[in-house]
Amino acid sequence: MKKLHITYKPIILLIVLLFSMGANAQTDSVAQEKFNVKEFILEHLADTYEWTLLSSEDWHVSIPLPVILYSKTSGVHLFLSYKLDRGNKNYKGFQIATDGKYKGKIVEMGRDGSETRPLDLSLTKNAASLILSSLVLIITLLCVSRVIKREPMKGNKGFVGMMEMFIMMIHDDIIKPSVGADYKRYAPFLLTVFFFIFFNNVLGLVPFFPGGANVTGNIAVTMVLAIGTFLAINLTGTKEYYKSVFWPDVPIFLKVPFPIMPVIEIVGLFTKPFALMIRLFANIMGGHAIVLGLVSIVFITAGMGAAISSSMTAVSVFFSVFILFLELLVAFIQAFIFTLLSSVFIGMARNS
Repeated sequence: MKKLHITYKPIILLIVLLFSMGANAQTDSVAQEKFNVKEFILEHLADTYEWTLLSSEDWHVSIPLPVILYSKTSGVHLFLSYKLDRGNKNYKGFQIATDGKYKGKIVEMGRDGSETRPLDLSLTKNAASLILSSLVLIITLLCVSRVIKREPMKGNKGFVGMMEMFIMMIHDDIIKPSVGADYKRYAPFLLTVFFFIFFNNVLGLVPFFPGGANVTGNIAVTMVLAIGTFLAINLTGTKEYYKSVFWPDVPIFLKVPFPIMPVIEIVGLFTKPFALMIRLFANIMGGHAIVLGLVSIVFITAGMGAAISSSMTAVSVFFSVFILFLELLVAFIQAFIFTLLSSVFIGMARNS
């Protein structure tokens, strides 16, 4: 019986040829208008009032999201976002600003052409993704909990077994040793934080619906998570913890007449959650920006000839895929670090 030998060179050549054709198809439009890498990256990272599914120069498919506005002059307005986009630029005096300090945001147009921001309570792409991911996460964890409770002594396999492994790893290896004796009090919060960050990190890497939203790369989301940790630390801290903050065990001249050390300790109360907020935001935002930057190479080199365009497209695709796999690891690491540091800070407040 003869062995079947598969050569991969024709396959690789075909892939590169297809990439070349796709890149060269953009040559005319790129030649007419210089490609702006910065604008391309910022537009994809920014929050929007619709959830784009498919898009090209000639057509656009998206899910319109509800717009909720309050104007001091005209009151409350409720409508879908498609009324402001794609040919309907102005609706009841509102439109999405295309430049200036309100770029990408809904503004109210005055009679003199001035732009003012109404009270905007609209459901944006990030907010919709946040709600959707939270619902999916709640349902998933409740189903896993039900299976484990029904058969607690059996070794679960598949998805339930994987989730059980994650839960026990975070619970036994991070929360329990870091928080201390009353770790059970904080386990629900810390487990929720871990799975929320990890799930949204992974979902943000999926390029199609329901993924693609930059939830954990939004500083407002990471700020709320950091505030949760800040409250968990400082609302449940012991007397010894607050004594170490306001009257630390240092030489007296560092406390009176100038309270140098107490001031440093008080500042430290805010720098800890601030560091958590910035670390998560910067790492996720940076990862998305790197992937978008690599994708930009395809359009930058589109007008440089077939040889350069096809070769650089292949390089762009290869490194984009590599970075995406690396981002999967980063998605877990960032959730792990946020949970670990939160547990450590809570443990310091409980065992000072």
